[in-house]
Amino acid sequence: MVSSGTAHTQSIKRQQVIEPIRGVNLGGGFVLEPWITPSLFEQWASVPSTPVVDEWSYCEALGSSECRRRLQQHWATWIQETDIYTLAAMHINTLRIPIGYWALVADSSTPYVQGQIPYLERILSWAQKYSMRVILDLHGTPGSQNGFDNSGRRGNITWSKRHSDIPKTLDALDGLARIANKFPLTVVGIQAVNEPANWGVPKSTIAHFYQLAHRRVRSVAPRVNLVFHDAFLPDNEWESIVPRNLTDSILDTHIYHVFSEDQLQLTDEGHISQACNNGNTIKRSNNRVRTICGEFSLATTDCARWLNGFQRGARWDGSYLTTKPITPGGSCYGAEDMRMWDSQKRAFMQKFAMAQIQSYEKGSGWIFWNFKTENADAWDFIKLSRAGIIPNPPIGSTFGICQA
Repeated sequence: MVSSGTAHTQSIKRQQVIEPIRGVNLGGGFVLEPWITPSLFEQWASVPSTPVVDEWSYCEALGSSECRRRLQQHWATWIQETDIYTLAAMHINTLRIPIGYWALVADSSTPYVQGQIPYLERILSWAQKYSMRVILDLHGTPGSQNGFDNSGRRGNITWSKRHSDIPKTLDALDGLARIANKFPLTVVGIQAVNEPANWGVPKSTIAHFYQLAHRRVRSVAPRVNLVFHDAFLPDNEWESIVPRNLTDSILDTHIYHVFSEDQLQLTDEGHISQACNNGNTIKRSNNRVRTICGEFSLATTDCARWLNGFQRGARWDGSYLTTKPITPGGSCYGAEDMRMWDSQKRAFMQKFAMAQIQSYEKGSGWIFWNFKTENADAWDFIKLSRAGIIPNPPIGSTFGICQA
């Protein structure tokens, strides 16, 4: 942890943040992502050009009654107390829980259904039981803040375009703040919005929204930390997104190695080097405002089924966006199945995990994506930890992969 003074340290203690944050995301529960839980979307897998690609269209296709029935079953089973106990035993101290605005604000203009909150509060009670901290993450907004399926609706980015969008989003944050007050020793942070896309929403709009979000949440839950995503902007623009009057908050950056051809073409050592360099960027930022890597994984291919969107293939094997594999003969066979990884692959994955954890602890910590998946092993923290690929305990200062 990089401290910026006694008052800052006292503030951290008062707000009950454990640093460095060593966390895991509980994704795929309250916001559907086909690649995390493909079984929920399997019935449309072979339907040509199916409109069902995200939670919006899932509920639209099924109708509210059947959608609610299926999702209540999902909410009741996807995240269990045994998962929280297991993560605590793996020395995870923080959980980030994604949820959509529709769970908190009724919106009859959409096909979304409600009923998530009792299941969310059940998870918070388990986190409290095992002395874990929680960041509540507003992962989906009205109109979508990024056009990704993980916002609830894939396609156009229209958040902030309608007069009601920002008020609805603030009302959802108000709801999260009230839930936070029910669990004052457990919920330590609220993320204003996950991954707003600077190419679809003006930077000035995002920055202004962050000011409004800070004011709204603090008016309801004054001890809670506000978490702000960097909007995919380079680090030299982070200060304009989280200005000095918000530096009592936390800046969140997400670092993946699979969503561009340049990243996918890196050698194993290239991935390690890039991970170490990212730590230096986070360290510099952390001197101004607490900075975390709020999402990362061990994936070095985009081979997880439907990772790029439902029914889409992978750049790695030339079945998505590219017409040929990233590397000659590139194949996705076995890429996300740990049983197919040889000793060399496992050794690299362990080194890659340690490099990232060590780097992100040069800031205020890290939150791995995801706690588990149905069949994407490089994204499955519990499985990776049980296999010894992610060390237990995951203490970055003990690894020595990156230069100090």
